[in-house]
Amino acid sequence: MTTKHRLRPLTALIAALAAGSALAQEAAPAEEPAQQALGAVTVRSRNRIEKLQDVPLSISVIQGAELDRLGAVGIDDITKRAANVSWNLGNQRTSSISIRGIGKIGQTEAQDPSVGIIVDGVSYAYNALTSSFDFVDIDTIEVTRGPQGTLLGKNASVGNIIFTTKRPSFTPTADFTLGFRQRDGLFATAAIGGPIVDGLIAWRGTFSANRGAGDIKNAYNRDVSYTNTDRISGRVQFLVTPSPDFKARFAFDLQPRAGETTNGRSFPVINPPTTYSNGAPITTVTNEQRLGRRWFKDNTGYSLADYQNLLTTDSVRGLVTGSSGATADLNWQLGSHTLTSITAFKSYHFDAVNDDATPFDVYRNAGGFWNDYRQATQELRLTSAPGGFVDYQAGLYFIKVNNTADYRRWWGNDAGAWFASAAQYNRLDADGAGRDLLRNSLANVKASYNSPTGVQDIRNQSAAIFAQANWHFSEALTLTTGARLTREERKNAGTSRITSDGSAPELNPSIVNGVLLGGFDSYLNTGAAKWVKDGIVVPAGTAGAVQVAAGTAAAPTVALTTSTADPARSASALAAANKAAAKYFGVATWDALSAAQKRQLADAQAIRKTNVGVLFPTTEAEPFKATQPAWVLSPSYKFNRDLTGYLSLQHGEKAGIAQFVNGISSPVKAEKTDSLEAGFKSALFNKTLILNADVFLTRIKDYQQSVRVVDSYTTALNNDGTFYYTSTTGNVPKVEVKGLEIDGVYGGIRDLTVRFSAAYNDGKYKSFPNAAQRTEDNFPGAAPYADFSGKPLAGSAKYTGNIGVDYRQPVWGDKEINYTGNVAFSSSYYSDVGLSAYSVVPKSTTVDAGIGFGTRNKSFNVSLIVKNLFNDDTVRSISSTSYAPAIPRSVGIQFMARL
Repeated sequence: MTTKHRLRPLTALIAALAAGSALAQEAAPAEEPAQQALGAVTVRSRNRIEKLQDVPLSISVIQGAELDRLGAVGIDDITKRAANVSWNLGNQRTSSISIRGIGKIGQTEAQDPSVGIIVDGVSYAYNALTSSFDFVDIDTIEVTRGPQGTLLGKNASVGNIIFTTKRPSFTPTADFTLGFRQRDGLFATAAIGGPIVDGLIAWRGTFSANRGAGDIKNAYNRDVSYTNTDRISGRVQFLVTPSPDFKARFAFDLQPRAGETTNGRSFPVINPPTTYSNGAPITTVTNEQRLGRRWFKDNTGYSLADYQNLLTTDSVRGLVTGSSGATADLNWQLGSHTLTSITAFKSYHFDAVNDDATPFDVYRNAGGFWNDYRQATQELRLTSAPGGFVDYQAGLYFIKVNNTADYRRWWGNDAGAWFASAAQYNRLDADGAGRDLLRNSLANVKASYNSPTGVQDIRNQSAAIFAQANWHFSEALTLTTGARLTREERKNAGTSRITSDGSAPELNPSIVNGVLLGGFDSYLNTGAAKWVKDGIVVPAGTAGAVQVAAGTAAAPTVALTTSTADPARSASALAAANKAAAKYFGVATWDALSAAQKRQLADAQAIRKTNVGVLFPTTEAEPFKATQPAWVLSPSYKFNRDLTGYLSLQHGEKAGIAQFVNGISSPVKAEKTDSLEAGFKSALFNKTLILNADVFLTRIKDYQQSVRVVDSYTTALNNDGTFYYTSTTGNVPKVEVKGLEIDGVYGGIRDLTVRFSAAYNDGKYKSFPNAAQRTEDNFPGAAPYADFSGKPLAGSAKYTGNIGVDYRQPVWGDKEINYTGNVAFSSSYYSDVGLSAYSVVPKSTTVDAGIGFGTRNKSFNVSLIVKNLFNDDTVRSISSTSYAPAIPRSVGIQFMARL
């Protein structure tokens, strides 16, 4: 056999890997693929089966078979196999995906993801729907870059990741996988299907289980590990074909609720910085200093060394997630057109109970979201037959989202001693009454509080009309045009509230931000006099206010802030104060307390008030309503059958956000993206090398991420002529990303296939005058804003790449030894939006590899699989005080069979 003839079977495989789709159905069986020209290779990224080289778009593709061989089922594994795509490891709710370095950092509940996720034609409008799910029984995954929306479901501002699962057919099939890995890991899948009624109804059922312990044990309870895996899922699909002109697919999926301990997988930095960049000392109380307090040192069973080197938490639980969904995909052939209707429903649940990284009773929930997410979508699309001067698609799309989010905190008996300032702790730990106050300041208090808000009822809906046409001016020249108009309506009702007063309701303030709490307010005044009305401090000169006399640092005045202007409230506050005096000091009235005792009560109240934060009643945020355009203009020219060049100009917009900052509506403007891309697609050396490349320039106006803003609540509360600031999701005026991307597959050596991709990204904040100061620059007296204009974009690595190798060595007739590997590289990047020098994640290279033995027709295969072969220990995230360690090497064995 000549070299030319030996290479022929590889041509189809190489083309399919580069294109990201299965070969046309008429291709020969996988074990003996027929020669197939690149022109027959197809992708589905534009809602129809098209030739890859005719699509003027940057596309990367991942074959399901490649994922299967290395047991790659999570979104992290998947993004390591495409150019310029990365996954931000948060938890199941906060994880996010970026394309071209955009969208990795800065997601909130009310915010659309930058990267769209489409599974079997259904758009997901929430990142969390991908982060705790195993993608199994996959046909292809296609990554499309640049603003999307003139065809595919929901609009996305920087790109889409499109998952296509294996569909039901009338050919009986049964595929099984069983894998065992280190740390009690078990992975099993089954995909079975075939005809129910020949020629009329077929089905496919896909079931998976993925369980195992994490690499780090919780020293408090060694049955809890970070990060364990506990996922069971099922998907059933039915294909109904009552006539040649109509077919329907019905799909149902379920992932029952289960818990994985993702949060808390971090260790303290052993020697954190002690000074700011200007040499000023850092005076913020550290956890190491807290553990040095008598309250905690008395526990001789736990030391500072334990805190620094072990994960020891008493209240942590797995983050519970679960999802379900249903889809009806109907297709009518109407002459030369196809009418498609996709109706879908998807739900997701998330429940987090976090801890404080110690075995002490500081938090029983250190802040954790409880989410119930629902989305309903409907798409109608009319598609013309390809060919002729013009072919087109047009349609309507609608999505309705409801996301109820409750951020809950629950404090324990040790919380007061933990959160007290040094001065507060010293005064309260001085005697028995003070220690009771220290404990009761937060013991058993529960609250729904967070920044931006504690409880959110998010109601979003979008309605869109879209169309795209391919104008074939000649056999070589095609112009693609597309447009979309989306009507966005975003609403958000929020509140922050105490849900349980805990062990000491009398220590509540009387009122916070208009929310009556039934306690009293005591203030220690060491400076200017305070003015009081209805139990709260108000500006001087307010009608009905009374003046509280000033004190001195040596002889402070502690005053009960009651007012004769509201006798009922004053009487209630006085009764609460008298109750506290009797409970902690055994005297009948507030007036009977000494100044030192009043100060201890004030300290306990201050600890509580600081921790429960800004409370406010249920309020509607300012809604976002707008009609947003998206469009594409893209000429392509086929120089010959093996080389196509294209130019693409795209515009897309992401909806604004309805949100609160400390109880005050703080809307976020829409994000607008323009992207210019030029590229080529080629098949070289007798189609043994597929090489696609592009250069791109993306400019974003009003990029949505964390920014520095005026804290209107605190500024108005203090009313002292000073503006106070906070960080929240807002708009960066201008962001720019430019770069180069390469995708390719080489198969010029018999039985060897090499897939490769690489990207250069130059992501910058072109204009960012409203950034928060870096951690090291946030010294006392520093300016409230930093100007990050010209600085690198957070979360954006300059260089990324991956190489996949598949070598199949024939042995013993129809048997083979297969060698598989994947190498993923990333250069360094900032892991937080503060661009602190302490937040740089170094460059990393991760290698997954496998060696297996089986039959060439895939009826059986057994493989030894090693993930992170060389045990790369690059941290996943890092700050000046803590870091999340890498996931270490894992070894497993996997059996695959096909009946």
